[in-house]
Amino acid sequence: MEFSLSVVKIVCLLLAGFTLVPRYSCASDCGNIPNISYPFCLQNDLEYCGDSQFQLFCEKNQTTIELLSKKYFVESIIYDDYSIRIVDPGIFGDNCSYIPHYFSTNSLWGYTPFYLNSFISVVFLNCSVLVNNSLYKATASCRNTSNKDASYSYVLLGSLSVGDLHKGCYVADDTYIDFTGDYESQNLSYSTIRGLLEDGITLNWSPEASRSSCSLPFHSSHCFRNLLSAIARGYFLLGRTILGVLCFSAFLIYKLRSRHLAMDHKIEEFLSEYKNHMPKRYSYWELFRMTNRFKEKLGQGGFGSVYKGKLPNDTPVAVKMLGKCKGNGQDFVNEVATIGRIHHMHVVQLTGFCAEGSKRALIYEFMPNGSLDKFLSSQIGDNDRLSWKKLHEIALGIARGIEYLHRGCSMKILHFDIKPHNILLDENLVPKVSDFGLAKFYPIEESIVSLTAVRGTIGYIAPELFYRRVGNISYKSDVYSYGMLLMEMAGRRKNILDQHANSSSQIYFPSWIYDQLTLGDLGLGEDVAEDEKDTFKRLVIVALWCIQMKPVDRPSMSRVVEMLEGSAEHLEMPRKPFLASPDRWGHVDDQASELGALNSFEQPSSESILSPR
Repeated sequence: MEFSLSVVKIVCLLLAGFTLVPRYSCASDCGNIPNISYPFCLQNDLEYCGDSQFQLFCEKNQTTIELLSKKYFVESIIYDDYSIRIVDPGIFGDNCSYIPHYFSTNSLWGYTPFYLNSFISVVFLNCSVLVNNSLYKATASCRNTSNKDASYSYVLLGSLSVGDLHKGCYVADDTYIDFTGDYESQNLSYSTIRGLLEDGITLNWSPEASRSSCSLPFHSSHCFRNLLSAIARGYFLLGRTILGVLCFSAFLIYKLRSRHLAMDHKIEEFLSEYKNHMPKRYSYWELFRMTNRFKEKLGQGGFGSVYKGKLPNDTPVAVKMLGKCKGNGQDFVNEVATIGRIHHMHVVQLTGFCAEGSKRALIYEFMPNGSLDKFLSSQIGDNDRLSWKKLHEIALGIARGIEYLHRGCSMKILHFDIKPHNILLDENLVPKVSDFGLAKFYPIEESIVSLTAVRGTIGYIAPELFYRRVGNISYKSDVYSYGMLLMEMAGRRKNILDQHANSSSQIYFPSWIYDQLTLGDLGLGEDVAEDEKDTFKRLVIVALWCIQMKPVDRPSMSRVVEMLEGSAEHLEMPRKPFLASPDRWGHVDDQASELGALNSFEQPSSESILSPR
């Protein structure tokens, strides 16, 4: 009892001492920043002078701050407004060819004690064509690009929507400027934008961070409350250690999960390396609220489940919860890295993701009409069947999306899983290529790629992925899959596949339709208009070109777009599909014959994946 009273007296004396002694002064100066005070402190100041998250550096009489592993110049600190103005060091130079060193998205500031309050996005674009658009501010006289395919460079203010991205352009970099007025009405020039970049951006911090809870240091801590907090943390660590000893048997279970832990580390390492180009990251709890406890399920596949959700601003989204991941989480990393950097009207837009332990999810724009395979089903009624005009628009849109993946980005993106299930349709039936779990990245200049395993869906996989003697794996593999997709679109429109599948268990539709075109019989009936016959013929001829056995005989997606935009009368007929005509091409061994069976329309299942999903 006496001992307890002594302890209470000591604690009271300490609390009284910390209350009565005046505040210790830690104010410092550096260059143009005087009186650096709490929560800020210089690198060599005493520990209790400031918060480590607000540490500043004084280098050559210039105040700098390190955020997201990057250093910025500090131009001013206004403690009354809880604001600090920083400038990217890459802005300053002898001429306006200097551009910011660092580029980041607004969501990344959540990993710092600061946040952006009033800002406008500045998007740097590289284009292969001259753009005549008032939104695009030319920087040709100020900025050079090392990309040989980009002859023109522009700056665009504000958030970039799909419609704003001109054909032939891609996003190179993005950053922010302080601006509160109506930038659209003022028609800012690039030199004005340049000046605003040199002024820097203003960051704010929470007023709570500026409130020091005590007034004097106490050994290694800046106040007594921190000391009590350190003691509590010590007891917590001790308790956790004891719990670890008592639960030693659980260690064996965690050892069995080492593969999953390594997978998580790989994903975190990738996301950290490319965080400047990532969409917003959400916690699992935010997904739980966003989907209203995963209430409305949109679909189920080999990858996991898709739920309908709603962002805080009421924007509908689709939340793709990934199931058990294989291959070190490669499918998840691929999709985040691929869609997160793409802005194209025919490629689905990723708006966010979640990577929290074993919980992984992708959040992308909601497509109210679902996937294309729903409209190609033999069960669909005549009222819901797509017209030939709409089918042609969808085919052309898909082709443009794939063409963008092959040529429109800084890296060549090969999809390797083009099929109706991975083509989503918005409210206007505009197609968007989705599901990049099997995608691979390659430099633009590389025409040949290497794979260690077959990837794709049976029925849409290019021959060279099975049978290397056919040719090298390249972007032409996507062309083949697109051709099979076109063939299915043309065949399902009039239920031709179902009608002829009943007459033969080994029907190969491309061979049959080739013979029909050669005979001039399209099998569409007399009630079909001439323009519809032209569309059908055009789709089939383009599809036959795309599914040629040898990759070298297939057109590029750019050429496919040209053929679809033209007339069927001006299209040449390709050679008959190899797999259906061995005598035309010579000897076919057992492996090629097996490939013919795999690509029969009688066999495919939209969910049969040969590579881990």
